[in-house]
Amino acid sequence: MMHRRSFLSGILTTAALPACANAPETSARPVLKPDDILARSAAAAERLVASANLGGDVSAVVADARTGEILETYNPIRALPPASVTKAVTALYAIETLGAEHRFSTRLVATGPISNGRLEGDLVLVGGGDPSLDTDGLHNLAASAKAAGLREVTGRFLVSSGALPTIERIDRSQPEHVGYNPAVSGLNLNFNRVHFSWERGGNGYRTTMDARTGRFRPDVTTSTMRIADRSMPVYTYDTRGSVDAWTVARGQLGGSGSRWLPVRNPALYAGDVMRTMLRSEGIVVPAAERMTGLPAGQTIATETGAALNRVARSMLRYSTNLTAEVIGLSASAQRGLDRATLDASGDLMTRWLGQRASVTRADFDDHSGLNGTTRLSGIGMVKMLTAPRAEGILRPILKEITIEGTQANIPIQAKTGTLNFVSGLGGYFNASSGRPLAFATFCADTRRRAGLSVSERERPQGGRAWGRRARSLQFDLIERWWAVHA
Repeated sequence: MMHRRSFLSGILTTAALPACANAPETSARPVLKPDDILARSAAAAERLVASANLGGDVSAVVADARTGEILETYNPIRALPPASVTKAVTALYAIETLGAEHRFSTRLVATGPISNGRLEGDLVLVGGGDPSLDTDGLHNLAASAKAAGLREVTGRFLVSSGALPTIERIDRSQPEHVGYNPAVSGLNLNFNRVHFSWERGGNGYRTTMDARTGRFRPDVTTSTMRIADRSMPVYTYDTRGSVDAWTVARGQLGGSGSRWLPVRNPALYAGDVMRTMLRSEGIVVPAAERMTGLPAGQTIATETGAALNRVARSMLRYSTNLTAEVIGLSASAQRGLDRATLDASGDLMTRWLGQRASVTRADFDDHSGLNGTTRLSGIGMVKMLTAPRAEGILRPILKEITIEGTQANIPIQAKTGTLNFVSGLGGYFNASSGRPLAFATFCADTRRRAGLSVSERERPQGGRAWGRRARSLQFDLIERWWAVHA
């Protein structure tokens, strides 16, 4: 019978964590042969896995977080899709490469002189890759430009997104309309999503496509929506020049509602909204045009994002795929990557993890885990979590969760991961004695996942029930480890 389990989200007190969060500079972990690791499996854990009746594979490992001593395993070297647990690896990769205080900036650059408020040249919106840039930030840039004396632009309005490669979507196997699979570029706005809303009136539906935040709701012209007289498919997508052209099935709308849709032309989307924000400050510019490279000129306004440590913490809490890809690509660029693809950047992170934590059998195809072809084993994840200094960086920024168990409520600091017929969980918790433990559990039925058609991927039959059983297994394992590895 499945135990009742629930996530109790909230801010945990620091008393739930060990007094010192930093791992030693040199690890005291024993060197284990593969046969030794495979032998450290408990019959009780095997029974839990069997009773979950998941099909597919499970890889589970728990270790002492400070020494790296492997305490218990189940199928530890089996490489499985880690889903969004990948983001914990990406967070460590980016922070160690760029620095915890690294900040992304977005600028307005004037390519000519400004005299009496008149810019004799072009105005350029230059993206620095900031994954947290929103419409409010563009308004701040417009206000700063006005404060700097800008009133009129005689030249063009350009957008530069070359700080990072432009990638049309993170994973091509995902449904077209899902907002968590947007484009990635050096200029990203509102997580590269546009807000579609509809409301039925006397003469049909009123629709809007806007770049809303809490303060602003500017309409956009780079994404359009047409209502089509059909029942299915719900959405269709086409590219018309530089415009994302969507249709939606009238039979699926109901009375009113809204949804975030992905943006495929992020630079022009940001330029479209920036133009509106400038106009709100009395600065009129023409429609945005793309430019290649970086402009030469004077920076007249800068919007700087939060420190990377905070960006990563938000990413781990809300599992934002765009953020993971941006910080991963930025770290790879810092390390000299000259091939502008997610796969190449994922390969570089794979090699880094092998050097950083002696992890083998890993294969990252992106930085978010959205791509189901990425692979990582339970032992690989735990080696990363117990590598020198990793706990001190990751544990404070992982999502704080409480598992409501049958013996006790167990606080954990972890990252979850979910795809169709894939469920992952990895992070840290303290055993009943206070002993700090690191763990990973990956569950995946890759054959069942591969058999899904495109139309089935958003709500596959049996997917929710499978996910509940997988999560219950993960919680049962944690509760067992909490009790027996004190």
